[in-house]
Amino acid sequence: MENISLRVWIEGTIVAALAIVLSFIPTNIGTGFTISLGMIPLVLYSLRRGTIAGLAAGFLWGILHYLIGNVAILSLIQGFIEYFIAFMFAGMAGLFSNSVHLAIKNKKPIKLMYYIVIGAITGTIARFFWHFIAGYYFWGSYAPEGMSAVWYSFIANGSSALATIIVTAIVLVLLSKTNPYLFIPIDKK
Repeated sequence: MENISLRVWIEGTIVAALAIVLSFIPTNIGTGFTISLGMIPLVLYSLRRGTIAGLAAGFLWGILHYLIGNVAILSLIQGFIEYFIAFMFAGMAGLFSNSVHLAIKNKKPIKLMYYIVIGAITGTIARFFWHFIAGYYFWGSYAPEGMSAVWYSFIANGSSALATIIVTAIVLVLLSKTNPYLFIPIDKK
């Protein structure tokens, strides 16, 4: 059992590192819109290993942003929300881990695709909810004149979340068609 736990945490560390590397690929359009490619390995890992492992890997991904200096911090609370809490909540995709494993085991490709998409939506919305909160409270003063802070944060974070969901879901569904066993760890096959 200890070897399995160690394997889970090593795998999570590798996933967090891959997610941070993918964040170097420029997908920003302006200051508020970006596609977060790091969500692809994080959602895959969360669906593979479950919620707790996904939350831990997401938390590490947030810490890595600090370590490489890839952060925009207005205050201590804002930095904590956007980099520790938000990235950690991306692991909520793991809520559908058992459903994904059952769909693969029972050879139900349509259900598998459904749960992958729902996992991508859940993890991305859980993460961007926290970016939205921080956007309202901390970045709202940067809203264009006449635009409310809520609307500004919703547009910036909502459009990024939608684009991230689409890209993540498409890539993971394509991966599931070529090798669905990527979603099941060796120790559970």
